[in-house]
Amino acid sequence: MCTGGCAKCLGTTLIPLAVLCTLANILLFFPGGKVAENNLHITDEVWYFGGILGSGVVMIFPALVFLGLKNNDCCGCCGNESCGKRFAMFSSIIFAAVGFLGAAYCFVLSAVAINKGPKCNTGTEWTYPFHDGDYLSNHTLWSTCQSPENIVPWNLTLFSLLLVMSGIQAVLCGIQVVNGLFGTICGDCKCCGCCGVSI
Repeated sequence: MCTGGCAKCLGTTLIPLAVLCTLANILLFFPGGKVAENNLHITDEVWYFGGILGSGVVMIFPALVFLGLKNNDCCGCCGNESCGKRFAMFSSIIFAAVGFLGAAYCFVLSAVAINKGPKCNTGTEWTYPFHDGDYLSNHTLWSTCQSPENIVPWNLTLFSLLLVMSGIQAVLCGIQVVNGLFGTICGDCKCCGCCGVSI
């Protein structure tokens, strides 16, 4: 596959992942699927916007750049037919690195939130009753959280989705770094002969 075509495929995959990450983060603002009575009752990691910013807004920029690489004109700059495509592929490496950092931000926040557990009402106070992920293998501890209802599976499911999707995004951006290096060094599908030829 041409490096531009590969980048377009990666960009096409990144956009729905960015949308899903944004939606997952928004849902976390509604503990247990209900409107929070007090913003202080929402788990702290939700306010760091890992899904909205890191794997959402930041990821849109590299995705759009990757999508546009296939259509870049590779036949005109400085008398070198492949120069334009090579520069575009090189710039995609920078955007891929930005995307990787955004995905890594979301990944780390999600991992911390899963390990820490949700903020909930234990009957006496709003706190984090779980420590070092001890609730993950012991579901009987979940009853410690009296409200919001179903807050443990709610947070665990959404943060797990963010963890997986941001991990996929990081891998895809890593693939584009390698793809971009090939495109920078080798051009795109024998780019020097692509004038007037559909790639």
